[in-house]
Amino acid sequence: MEDPTSTTPPSALEIARALIAFPSVTPVDAGALHYLKRVLDEAGFSSEIVAFSSPGAPTIENLYARFGSVAPNFVFAGHTDVVPPGEASQWRFDPFAGVVADGRLWGRGAADMKGGVGAAVAAALRFVAGGRLKGSISFLITGDEEGPATDGTVKLLQWALAKGERFDHCVLGEPTSVAALGDTIKNGRRGSLTGRLRLIGKQGHVAYPHLAENPIRALAPILSALQSPPLDSGTTDFDASNLEIVSIDVGNRAANVIPSEVHLVFNVRFNDVWTPASLTVEIERRVAAAAEGVRYELALDATNAVAFLTPRGAFTDLVARAIADVTGRRPVLSTSGGTSDARFIKDACPVVEVGLVGASIHAVDENVAVEDVAALSRIYERTLSLYFGSQEPFF
Repeated sequence: MEDPTSTTPPSALEIARALIAFPSVTPVDAGALHYLKRVLDEAGFSSEIVAFSSPGAPTIENLYARFGSVAPNFVFAGHTDVVPPGEASQWRFDPFAGVVADGRLWGRGAADMKGGVGAAVAAALRFVAGGRLKGSISFLITGDEEGPATDGTVKLLQWALAKGERFDHCVLGEPTSVAALGDTIKNGRRGSLTGRLRLIGKQGHVAYPHLAENPIRALAPILSALQSPPLDSGTTDFDASNLEIVSIDVGNRAANVIPSEVHLVFNVRFNDVWTPASLTVEIERRVAAAAEGVRYELALDATNAVAFLTPRGAFTDLVARAIADVTGRRPVLSTSGGTSDARFIKDACPVVEVGLVGASIHAVDENVAVEDVAALSRIYERTLSLYFGSQEPFF
């Protein structure tokens, strides 16, 4: 663990282990952000803990830190909140102990994404200490990524921009690597839209169907309409959008009763062919056509998860070069997977995601290779070296 009397900046592993020791299960910070603030402040960063809340929701803490006052402003983004560990007795080690064993770092958040935060902070500390900075380095770290994501990065960005902060490029440290560190850069994400459909019938005895209306009869054509034809065939940069039925419930425990209603929930992961508005129109059209003569209620949840793309170009090439310089690997660009806070950051500046191998995220015995944590920090430091050593278009 970090020695508080040492003048040497803590390593990526030391920071990651310290962060894991804070049980920062959303929405509780448990001291993780305050620890980061102390580490950054000691290195000369100007930092602030910023709290936001929504009606009926707990207050969420976030961290903004900056070293330097001039452009370009390169920002690292991430989160210190984690999902619950589940039953601790099922883990090999205490999920909040940050144990190092067998060449790996174990604990909740090791991959997602306290290891990535530790790598970024350590890289920035080394770079700043080396006197190579010709601009500014900032951190946007939230405690609300694994939760609703309403009082985290989105509001922290708004707060920073309102104060006059400007961001030029961003690396988000989500665990994007698939099989080996640095094999994948996420340069975009699909959006997410959830729909809830209620089919309304009339309850009755199964022996007297003429006195009832069975809403289950309308289910098959609606399911077919929602999924066929496919929403699209994908694009050059995105996989095809997919709509998945995640729940069907009639709430009926009796074998001789025709139910009065059916509740269906579905989720769409959509590419940049669609916006939430245009996708809503298409879903409403399909349901209306398939449910003709059937009473129903359809609601699409509000979403802040929209599809976006950071096009291949000088910035993605620079990050790819940094990965190759450290690992020898040539990363692929990908837009697969779930959502991330990059969907908010893309409105402020170009953003890509580069992080640890994500095979164990959200699982019992979450862990990452110790060497990967150190190597990721070197990738981030190399990214800074290339970025601040370049000319246009970054300046």
